[in-house]
Amino acid sequence: MGGPVRDGRAMIAAMAPRLDPRSWRFVLVMPDTAPQLLGAAISTFREDEGVTAIVPAELADELGIDGPDFARITLTVHSDLEGVGLTAAVATALAAAGVACNMVAAFHHDHAFVPSDRADEAMDVLHALSASSK
Repeated sequence: MGGPVRDGRAMIAAMAPRLDPRSWRFVLVMPDTAPQLLGAAISTFREDEGVTAIVPAELADELGIDGPDFARITLTVHSDLEGVGLTAAVATALAAAGVACNMVAAFHHDHAFVPSDRADEAMDVLHALSASSK
């Protein structure tokens, strides 16, 4: 695997979005559900109001935690955490199509969480965005 890509246009051209077949839900972690949620979370974030976890929607259902379901689209380019433009381009393209987008950056990749029922449309938008940058 090569090193991280920092150039914005290069990141967009190489993003190669991949759709995760599972559905995910953003939930607030409470003491009674913390062991299950934190054990299954793919991401957590601490805010002043509490801890948010992104967990499989199926687990949230089992625990009686309602909320909208999201599809995770991984931008498979190894994006540099100091690179500029990938998140903005993705969010702007999806916004232009009327698709909500919650971005999460991790060490190797960026991940776009979009409403599950709009996942295929979001993938089309992102493929077109990537092709236009090549």
